[in-house]
Amino acid sequence: MSSTAQTRLGRTVMPTGDFVTARRGVLMGGALLGAAMATGAGAAATSDGRSDTEPRNLNGQPMPEPSPEQSAGPIKPGRGSMLQGKVAVVTGAARGIGRAIAVEYAANGADVVCVDICGFVSTASNAKPATPADLEETVRQIQAYGRKGEGVHADIRDIGALRRIADDVDARYGKIDIVVADAAIQRWVPLLEMTDADWRDVIDNNLNGTANTIRAFAPKMVTRNKGRIIVLSSMQGLHGTKDAASYSASKWGIIGLMKSAALELGEHHITVNALLPGLVDTALTRYEKRLSETAGEEGQKLENPTPQQAWDIRAPTVPLKIGWLQPDDISPAAVFLASDAAAMVTGAEYQVTGGDSAKDV
Repeated sequence: MSSTAQTRLGRTVMPTGDFVTARRGVLMGGALLGAAMATGAGAAATSDGRSDTEPRNLNGQPMPEPSPEQSAGPIKPGRGSMLQGKVAVVTGAARGIGRAIAVEYAANGADVVCVDICGFVSTASNAKPATPADLEETVRQIQAYGRKGEGVHADIRDIGALRRIADDVDARYGKIDIVVADAAIQRWVPLLEMTDADWRDVIDNNLNGTANTIRAFAPKMVTRNKGRIIVLSSMQGLHGTKDAASYSASKWGIIGLMKSAALELGEHHITVNALLPGLVDTALTRYEKRLSETAGEEGQKLENPTPQQAWDIRAPTVPLKIGWLQPDDISPAAVFLASDAAAMVTGAEYQVTGGDSAKDV
């Protein structure tokens, strides 16, 4: 561990570069170990590579089987984490969960185009805007893994801009395998005190922007009869949220959008799934109002709690005893959903919450 490691909220934390390098080393090391064991493991499989050694028939009649395009295929090492040769587009990639997913994709072999507005979105946002420097840092981390990475400044509310990006990426890279719709804003204000922007702009950016992303990029996947689309909802998309009605409504809407898109795009072998993070420490949530709301959700009214106070109030209520997750806790699930192993996963909600989701119906 680096000598510059720090203690934060009760745990030892490496500087970002050291932590990411160490974590990815574990991931890639596991993949290499699995590959080294493949020869021995393969001896137990059938001649077509399947693990099921029983005859695939019923009363002498063969069981129908899916075509290779309709199956995740036989077992092979690393199939849930390897993205070699894939081309991904990630919105909201300048920082937070979007950056973590983009970099995690690169660590697992993908080239990544990072889309972010890198500036002011709306007065209906409690977080400081992302900057061009933030996006440049994401690209730097991608390229550190030896993959192609580039940043594009764009507003997801502008579907024309997204369609131009789709055309450009498809022309230069020859394909688009994966699209992640992550860009979002969050507003904390009581419903009866909202301005028009507090409602309209959150819905327009989060829900309409996600729909724009699907509408702009999915046609490129339809042409190739293959693709992965992953949208970011939230646990706040499964229940009401006091003082954040526009955000909660937008994230509920994204789940309905995801399921509808899965129904429509399945015939083109395109999967559409949603990640539902719990509370994650990002710029979207790292401000005093959010910490106050976090304490309030647990029945404790504190006007301006310190981060440690908020952590100590919330952690005991979460099964894994954490106050909140890190962006890198979410990104591994995005790798699986983008991989060949997730060929039969679509229309699904993947909750990554440290166990907080166990409290929901």
